[in-house]
Amino acid sequence: MTLNNGTTTSSGPTAGAARRPGYAGTLAATSCAVFVAQVANALPASLNGLFQQDLNTHGSQLTWITSAFMIAVVCFEFTFGVLGDRFGRKRLVAAGAALVAVGSSVAALAPTVQVLWVGAALNGLGAGALFPGSLTMLVSVTRTARERAQAVALWTGFLSAGAALSPLLGGMFAEVGSWRGSFWVLVGLAAVSMALTLVLTTESRSPEGRSLDIPGQITFAIGLILVLYAAVEGPESGWTTLPVLLSGMIGLVFLAGFVLVEVGARSPIFDLSLFRNRAFTVSSLVAVIGMLAFLGACFATSMWLGPVQHQDPLRVAIPFLLLQGPAFVLIPVVSRLLHRVAPTWLLTSGFVLMSVGCFLCTGLDVTDPGLTAFLVPDLLIGIGFALCVSSVTAVALDSVEPKLAGMASATTNMLRDLGFALGPVVVGAVALSKAGSAFTSKLSGADLPAEQLGAARGIAAEGGPIAVNSLPPGTPGSAAHGLALDALGHGFTTAFLICGAAAAVAAVLTFVGMIGLKHRPVSGATDGEPAAAAPAPATA
Repeated sequence: MTLNNGTTTSSGPTAGAARRPGYAGTLAATSCAVFVAQVANALPASLNGLFQQDLNTHGSQLTWITSAFMIAVVCFEFTFGVLGDRFGRKRLVAAGAALVAVGSSVAALAPTVQVLWVGAALNGLGAGALFPGSLTMLVSVTRTARERAQAVALWTGFLSAGAALSPLLGGMFAEVGSWRGSFWVLVGLAAVSMALTLVLTTESRSPEGRSLDIPGQITFAIGLILVLYAAVEGPESGWTTLPVLLSGMIGLVFLAGFVLVEVGARSPIFDLSLFRNRAFTVSSLVAVIGMLAFLGACFATSMWLGPVQHQDPLRVAIPFLLLQGPAFVLIPVVSRLLHRVAPTWLLTSGFVLMSVGCFLCTGLDVTDPGLTAFLVPDLLIGIGFALCVSSVTAVALDSVEPKLAGMASATTNMLRDLGFALGPVVVGAVALSKAGSAFTSKLSGADLPAEQLGAARGIAAEGGPIAVNSLPPGTPGSAAHGLALDALGHGFTTAFLICGAAAAVAAVLTFVGMIGLKHRPVSGATDGEPAAAAPAPATA
């Protein structure tokens, strides 16, 4: 069997052989670890409105809370996988849980949004260690393909449960106290995970042939961070401002350097030779585009209900049960479908459902606080995602020789996670840029008192229409609240449109790009392909 990090393990004795010592304990510890990682990932979704109120944030600052987490995962999960193989997965998982505990403590105590970014980044580093470490450690104690499939399916279930329950956790604690309390709960969960890992699991490693690609890691991390910084800050600071221009240009230079480094690397973190295969190239491309559409829609939903409509955090969490829940509920259904239906068809169908759901969201009324209008669109997006997230890796693995399955899975997962990281960035950039332009246009022709007009212009110049939208009644500039709300509705409607178009493009690329290609049956081990919104390493 080949894992996502390229490690090869034997399939073990025949069915019925005794399980290795520590199987039950490892299963419990790894399930808890991935649950904690996913809670850390999804927790801010229901709290953006409270972050905006308590920390006086504006649009791009909220985007960075989510992006800081995802960038840390994308940049370092490959390296963490290698570290676990070389120095021990038990140590890696325990260290990841400790990082989540530290990051959540920083977030809980954050006096400013900038400190909250640090907490989110530390949580992302912790999750980047927990995802590959927990899965590889679990697989190392299984003996048969059937056992592996069952074990990873349970691991996946806890991952999906974390995605669905995390917004509810944030909403409930925001109701009874403060959003900070939900991060303290996460600290406790991380401590439990670390204790279970240290007590219930045995150390495992597979250092043969595993080495760090330090030049590749450095150039990729710096390039990605700088390019995403330009994309996040561009709408508010201006695309032609010196910091945005320089960060974008320097970031692209580093990414170009990353490609050159990987061509000659002895143990590359990104194997470019895989892209000679048409099916793999298509599946990788749609992984980025399709996952951008999904997490972009999730981010737009959280912003629409939170900082735009100022809804209760517990109400904000409800649509996420529809967005994330199907990935958990449909695990057995998708696993069976992958054995009976070519994954290309599942992938195409999933992107079509996501596209329809996103396009339906463009009909939402920003002045209507009801949640009924979200039911059908979010359910379609959630079901579509459940079909896509497993199928995209299945297609990638189906397209390469078995000996390349580990690297193919790892590369696809990294690109999928890149799509997750890009989603909030693209949505934030599009929505806030559109909203800012619409607000400026509406304000210039508004019949408002001069003092209100001047105050609204000044506040919008500093924090955009989202800051004007949050002004208390009676304060200078608050008379423009209706204009700001309408402009934000226009901006995020455009964002939903972009997400729908991205999912549609992914569907067309999948359908057209796979024409004429034959498919091998999906192996039993693919049953456990993680199906959740978090960056989850796959098995092959």
